[in-house]
Amino acid sequence: MNLLTIDEKLHLEKIKLSYAGIIFNAIDQDRKFLSQWLPFVSQTKTIADTEAYIQSIIKKPYDQRDEVYTIWYRNEFAGLIGLKDTDRLNEKTEIGYWMIEKMQGKGIMTRSVSKLIDYAFRNLNMNRIQIKVAVGNLKSAAIPKRLGFQFEGIERDGEKHTSRFFDLEIFSFLKKDWINSL
Repeated sequence: MNLLTIDEKLHLEKIKLSYAGIIFNAIDQDRKFLSQWLPFVSQTKTIADTEAYIQSIIKKPYDQRDEVYTIWYRNEFAGLIGLKDTDRLNEKTEIGYWMIEKMQGKGIMTRSVSKLIDYAFRNLNMNRIQIKVAVGNLKSAAIPKRLGFQFEGIERDGEKHTSRFFDLEIFSFLKKDWINSL
C-alpha cells in the first residue's frame, strides 16, 4: 500500500527516490539529535548516501523488500517508519522508526506505529511484530509500552553504533493480543 492515512493531519507514504533530498536534509539538520541513538546517521554524509539507501529498498523483489514509509505531519516531513527483516514464512516482522526533534511530543510516532501494526496484521497476515530499542532511549521505548507490547528481554550488544555497541530492549506484540485489544 502506497499511502496509509491516519487522520487529516498525519499520513504515511511509501518511500520513493524523489524524497531523498528531503530525507537527507532532515538528517543533516538534526544530525546531533538523531546520532544519539541511530547508527546510520554518521554514515549518511551526502544525498547520494540517502539515494543509495532508498535504491537498496526499491530494487529488491517485492516479497523481499522492507516496507519503508515517510511520515508526514501537516504536509511536513517528520521521519521514517517501516517494517524490516520480515520473515514471511514465520509471519513475523520488526518495526523500526525515527523522527526529527521538532516533531517530538505530538503523538505522531505512537499513531504511526499503531497504523503500521494494524496494516501488518490486517493486510500482511503477520502473527508477530517486534520493536527493538536501545537501552536508555526512554522516549522510543515508551511507544511499544504505550501500545501494549510485551517486554521480552535484552539483546546484549545488539546494535553497533560507531565504535561501541548498544544493548537492545526487545518488545513484541502478537496478532492474538491485537485482536483482543480491538
